[in-house]
Amino acid sequence: MESTDDSRRRLRRTFEELPEAYERARPLYPPQIFDDLVNLAALPERARLLEIGTGTGQATLPLAKRGFDIVGIELGEGLAARARHKLDEFPHVKIVDADFETWQAPSERFDAIVAFTAFHWIDPEIRYRKSAELLKSAGVLAVVATKHVLPAGGDRFWVDVQEDYEAVVPDEESTRAGAPGPPEAIEDLSSEISASGQFRNVAARRYVWDVTYTADEYIAVLDTYSGHRSLDPAKRRRLYELVHNRIESRPEPKVTKTYLAILSIARKLLS
Repeated sequence: MESTDDSRRRLRRTFEELPEAYERARPLYPPQIFDDLVNLAALPERARLLEIGTGTGQATLPLAKRGFDIVGIELGEGLAARARHKLDEFPHVKIVDADFETWQAPSERFDAIVAFTAFHWIDPEIRYRKSAELLKSAGVLAVVATKHVLPAGGDRFWVDVQEDYEAVVPDEESTRAGAPGPPEAIEDLSSEISASGQFRNVAARRYVWDVTYTADEYIAVLDTYSGHRSLDPAKRRRLYELVHNRIESRPEPKVTKTYLAILSIARKLLS
């Protein structure tokens, strides 16, 4: 049986399969997240940042525009290449193609470590300890976690579409979990951060926003998710067909997805 660590490593490598699609389909983060991160973390001008899981640079670019010196760590070569192209005009940004767990950092420590929808992919035995080791005294860890949620009055589609998942992949963990929950039911990282013994909580902020997709646009989004990329190809095609048809059969052939992002700010404990 595949271990949890092996499963996590396998799934996180699926993002490398379609870097162009990932760049096109994934939604951007609300601009307020970056303003809050800078203010809550009290980042100095030209702060030195390490970003875990740069991807195609969607979150790196807004930080680069604020003048920070950034080292971005990205496991996928194709994703890293797209990030470098996007950030080519910023000489103070360096994208490194590496695995964070085994990456050998330079001797100079960082003012802050940031991770956008990537921190959960890092080995839980390493993520907080190594982050603390790479930070300056009293440095800051800023983690953004994102979830698909279903608020009161949200699009009924997310309840109905469970029939398609149950028909094709009934045994998948995500299928058994059912429709998305309300945003208020999602916990932040405060407890996990405290339990790490490496950081103290500073603040947490929540952001909820909607994105509306056509059938083709939503299938493109689905095809960037690790759980869907890892499915048997025949099952994946069948699932996409059912979901696509369900959207197309609606009076207005679109679907609105609600996203929740939670920004957690923590400061390194003084040793």
